[in-house]
Amino acid sequence: MTSTVPTHPPDWLIVGAGFAGAVLAERLAAHGQRVLVIDRRDHVGGNAHDHVDAAGLLVHRYGPHIFHTNSALVFDYLSRFTEWRPYEHRVRGRVDGHLVPVPINLDTVNTLYGLQLTPDELPAWLAARAEPVAEIRTAEDVVVSQVGRDLYEKIFRGYTRKQWGLDPSELDASVTARIPVRHDREDRYFTDTFQAMPLHGYTRMFERMLDHPNISVRTGVAYEEVRSQLAASRLVWTGPVDEFFGFSEGRLPYRSLRFVHETRDVETLQPVGTVNYPQDQDYTRITEYKHLTGQKHPRTSITFEFPSAEGEPYYPVPQAESRATYKRYQALADALPDVWFVGRLATYRYYNMDQIVAQSLATFARMRDDLALSPVPIADALVAQDGD
Repeated sequence: MTSTVPTHPPDWLIVGAGFAGAVLAERLAAHGQRVLVIDRRDHVGGNAHDHVDAAGLLVHRYGPHIFHTNSALVFDYLSRFTEWRPYEHRVRGRVDGHLVPVPINLDTVNTLYGLQLTPDELPAWLAARAEPVAEIRTAEDVVVSQVGRDLYEKIFRGYTRKQWGLDPSELDASVTARIPVRHDREDRYFTDTFQAMPLHGYTRMFERMLDHPNISVRTGVAYEEVRSQLAASRLVWTGPVDEFFGFSEGRLPYRSLRFVHETRDVETLQPVGTVNYPQDQDYTRITEYKHLTGQKHPRTSITFEFPSAEGEPYYPVPQAESRATYKRYQALADALPDVWFVGRLATYRYYNMDQIVAQSLATFARMRDDLALSPVPIADALVAQDGD
């Protein structure tokens, strides 16, 4: 995508070219607003950015991004910018020398314990091992109250400690609350209505979203470099909220990741797209992208993920202390009428991709009402753009 420089002062400066920034740029541009999008990285797409590596394989630079949603609105909106490849993600965990389905299902239990339970028998088996918890407060409470101590130790505790740098007993219940336990052989990681991957990759989809005469894009540019030079009347901020305010209320904790990409001289390496390693290894998982993309190629590319306390902020840390700090930043943000904070880092919430799209569309609806922009339905605006 070619960087462009606006010939007139933009109406909006959007900091960040990931999902939040791209969706809002497209919506505002479709309503006649001039928009400048900047990103300190050298590409668009944020953490969903993908590219073709030296072997000719499409890989995700920042680890696997699997699109899934129950929202027809979100899926239909993104479908204006991409075709889709149907894909249902499956994950295995390397546990006690076995590859077992994750999340826990009937096959997970039968394999690890050498049993032949049926779907009707598994609930009672789990209930007999579950530990009563009077009040669910932590990530540990959630799991042991459902599946007991042994499965918690085998599958959850080690992985969580690596991922977050904290024991599950120190983390909010939200960390594990959304991880299901299945009593049948359902082995899809997600069960959403819409599950697919952008046919030509995420980056191509973002490039189409930002391909509008009212949108200018500059990558490799930090906000600090341009803030005094630009006369945009309104700002959308999608970066860390504490960074925007100069860390005045203290630094919010984030977890980062280090990615090690390798190409192997085999056609496939794993039986599924992702294998988790909850026990001995330093890395949490290995992803093999050909499962996700459907590419045919004699070689394969994989990514090892090593959680880290340092580096790019990826995951807000769900603890009471961090929520209290964010509340102080939220009060500062709410006091700025012409600055909009959108996305995972700006609102300090762990959002999936579809949730960020939904949040961005909802934010735009409020912008449109506040600014009395001429209403252009999503479908009408995008159909017109498709015909350009």
